[in-house]
Amino acid sequence: MAGLRMGQGVLRRKPIEQIEEGGSGEQLKRSLGLWQLTAIGVGGLIGAGIFSLAGTIANGKAGPAVLVSFLIAGVASAAAAFSYAEFAGLIPKAGSAYTYGYAVLGELGGWFIGWDLLLEYTAIVAVVAIGISGYISYLLGEMDAGLPHWMLGAPGTGDGHRVDLFAVLLCLFIAYLLSLGIKNAARFETIVVGLKVLVVIVIIAVGFFHIKSGNYHPFFPFGVGGAFTGAATVFFAVFGYDAMSTVAEESKDAQRHMPKAILYSLAISMVLYVLVCLVLTGMQNYKDIDKESGFANAFKSVGLGGLADVIAVGAIIGILTVMFTFMLGVTRVWFSMSRDGLLPKWFAKTHPKRHVPTRVTWIVGVASAAIAGFLPIGEAAELTNIGILLAFAVVCASVIVLRYRRPDLPRTFRAPGMPVVPLIGVAASLWLITYLAWQTWVRFAVWFLIGLVVYFGYSYKRSELAKSPPRERERETDG
Repeated sequence: MAGLRMGQGVLRRKPIEQIEEGGSGEQLKRSLGLWQLTAIGVGGLIGAGIFSLAGTIANGKAGPAVLVSFLIAGVASAAAAFSYAEFAGLIPKAGSAYTYGYAVLGELGGWFIGWDLLLEYTAIVAVVAIGISGYISYLLGEMDAGLPHWMLGAPGTGDGHRVDLFAVLLCLFIAYLLSLGIKNAARFETIVVGLKVLVVIVIIAVGFFHIKSGNYHPFFPFGVGGAFTGAATVFFAVFGYDAMSTVAEESKDAQRHMPKAILYSLAISMVLYVLVCLVLTGMQNYKDIDKESGFANAFKSVGLGGLADVIAVGAIIGILTVMFTFMLGVTRVWFSMSRDGLLPKWFAKTHPKRHVPTRVTWIVGVASAAIAGFLPIGEAAELTNIGILLAFAVVCASVIVLRYRRPDLPRTFRAPGMPVVPLIGVAASLWLITYLAWQTWVRFAVWFLIGLVVYFGYSYKRSELAKSPPRERERETDG
């Protein structure tokens, strides 16, 4: 009997009606409009994909077919985006995939999605900070700043390196920015995203006049398989909208605006990705494209060194917005889990005036700073990816389940091609998981086991649903 009760307990679902009403506990202030939400999404989507990954994939995996890699990744991401858009309009609360999983799969399923995202998003912030730090160090080196070696990288990354100080400071700066309140932070993000998009447009417009059609031949130098291999890598550059969906509770009209913002941000980003790939592989032969700073090198090769420096600055600005989006995402997932009682309520306290979860914001800021400051980028990057792909698969599967379980629910957006399109999202996510290194699986297993201990040692008995009266809880589980 005890085992049966526990089995029922871990499957208890949070009623969607209760989520929509807001439930008990701290609430976030609704301040964001459609274009601010879209800017947050674009901020997460456009960054390393353009300024780093495009050159890396073109040179070593796909050649000019890097364009196809982005298109494949975009189609797979769009299948998941439709599912996220339906949920975002249906459940306009903080937490994104965690909240959706809690409502459809039950408490244990929701817990593990949220638990994974806490690690994955924090690690992404750290990885991006390390990448930006490299650009800053490069620019200061070009100016003969004479920086001491101890502050230029994590231990083991270079002679005399002790800490990546720039990466640490960047993480703390984003935490400070988010602690000022969502309205002020989103205003900064919107301005910076505008500057980033402007830089990308300049790259496209100027680069277009230096395209040589011969550079597109052969289009598939590594075979069609190379384009698919490239897609598995660049996919991680086209999922920023999932972090943006965590701020649904802070949208002025989430049920209408969140689905639009998700689809707008992905559409804008994919158009820009395709155009910059055409320019990059058209300006230089794929063998000559620099893996680290593809566009800066390409413009130098045609005598536009000054513009190359502008691009380097634009890369710093552009990638900074990725940090903003994912740190925003992890703090909202953590806040939501704590408000539901799965983590201590202390974390769910918001600032009395700014109405943002400042406690978790600073904890995430310090944690990401520690990872960025003392781990090489390769080790930090291995902490990412798998949890986000699993979240994608879960959200796509959940939208199918809920469509058939609760067809009566009012939906402001409906994922098209049900169930085929969401199933494409599930298949694409699971397929991409197979490309991950075994070390990633080991780290995921360790984090998974830690999560089991935390859930059954703390969360199972302290969640808000565990405190519900027996009859009410039974009705909620039966749905």
